Amino acid sequence: MFNIFIPDRHANNILEITPEDLEKENVKGIITDLDNTLVAWDEPNAPEEIIEWFKRMGDAGIEIVITSNNNENRVKLFSEPLDKSFIHSARKPLARAFQKARKDMGLKKEEIIVVGDQLLTDVLGGNLAGYYTVLVTPIVDSDGFWTKINRRIEKVIMKNLEHKGKI
Repeated sequence: MFNIFIPDRHANNILEITPEDLEKENVKGIITDLDNTLVAWDEPNAPEEIIEWFKRMGDAGIEIVITSNNNENRVKLFSEPLDKSFIHSARKPLARAFQKARKDMGLKKEEIIVVGDQLLTDVLGGNLAGYYTVLVTPIVDSDGFWTKINRRIEKVIMKNLEHKGKI
């Protein structure tokens, strides 16, 4: 039952995902979460290392769609200066946003990875939709109200998976 929460890969942060590694796996697109994946949940702008990461991905021809459960203003404020497509109010883990992101990129499912910091939204949604998923360590330990609730549930799931030797 808990297997649907197991990511295909874990990374300490999004910077560990490189264009070179993605090209080896024939990955041409990334559906990425925003808050605590690309930047702290309460930080409005991308730091220089994230701007450089987006540039390296773009130079390698890798498409990126930022997909967030947050509101339009929050996601737009972050995404527009980077000239990146975004989906706000995504309602992850539901499949609609993942399908829209894939369609927007014009890629096949097997050419896309899903990256995020939460099991209950990013990994679960990506796995249910049939994508390769990467769980990153959250950038900061603090979270918004709803994410705090998710983190408590995630702790129970993680303990169960660890106990069963699945992670």
